[in-house]
Amino acid sequence: MNLVLIGMPGSGKSTVGKILSKMLCMPLVDTDALVEQTAGKTIPELFAQEGERAFRDRETAAARQAAELDNTVIATGGGIILRPENMEALAATGLIFFRDRDLEDIIGEDHMGRPLVGKDPDKLRILYTQRIDFYRKYAQYTISDTKTAEEAAARIAALYREACQS
Repeated sequence: MNLVLIGMPGSGKSTVGKILSKMLCMPLVDTDALVEQTAGKTIPELFAQEGERAFRDRETAAARQAAELDNTVIATGGGIILRPENMEALAATGLIFFRDRDLEDIIGEDHMGRPLVGKDPDKLRILYTQRIDFYRKYAQYTISDTKTAEEAAARIAALYREACQS
């Protein structure tokens, strides 16, 4: 059973994923990294050269590729929830954990490498409003009220272990 992390851009999915990978002795796959590897471009380059739709198509391919794995921690891009087929594929082989990190904490960080956010905190607020219902809809577990990535990872690891034993 895979462990799938979803959440807002900047919520710490990749960081939490690295910690979980070590804690649970499971490989880590990042769907954004899969997109960049197959495209041979960074995500900002993809957005600039091909547009968001082409990026989302590549993201769907990455979601399917990741879903074919087993016993893997999968950190997803923040927009993975925008296409139901992505979430159906990931949920078929994994447990979905939403890192519901406080928006104001996310806003206080650097997002220059994120094409849909950049320097504008209002863009993050808009994304949050557009996406929050999707995160809640697809999450089997919601992890909130954690201040550090380590705390979130410990909570997720405990829930994952419990779910795998049932």
